[in-house]
Amino acid sequence: MIGILIFRITNKKKAKNKKRRNLQMKKLSLTTIFTLLFVFGLATLALASDADTAVKVAGLKVFYGIVIAAGFGIAAAAIGTGIAQGIAIKGAVEGTARNPEASGKITVTMIIGLAMIESLCIYALVISLILLFAYPMSGPIKALVGM
Repeated sequence: MIGILIFRITNKKKAKNKKRRNLQMKKLSLTTIFTLLFVFGLATLALASDADTAVKVAGLKVFYGIVIAAGFGIAAAAIGTGIAQGIAIKGAVEGTARNPEASGKITVTMIIGLAMIESLCIYALVISLILLFAYPMSGPIKALVGM
């Protein structure tokens, strides 16, 4: 009976802690979103005092879109490669556990596979850097914005 009571109390504490963590994450994400919107809004207002306001604001919006797209591209690539590498390592460890004599071949194959998986994230990084720095319109946009 005492064990059941202790189990219920610990489960209630865990549920309460989980709710608290979820609330903290929601507050943090909302704060981050509102801060970004505020900063983007201030940047747009700062450019509103010039004569070429419409052109600069449009250029800044394009640049914001490029930065956001590059960030999401890298995030998606990192998540995908992280999951794939975890699955690959799990498979290699299970294979070594089943057949310890083949651990050398399994390790070599796993390292080659991990290198191939990691190259996908590097390709995403290169594409993001091209979007940010080698995009044909990035020069005129930076000139308009004043960077």
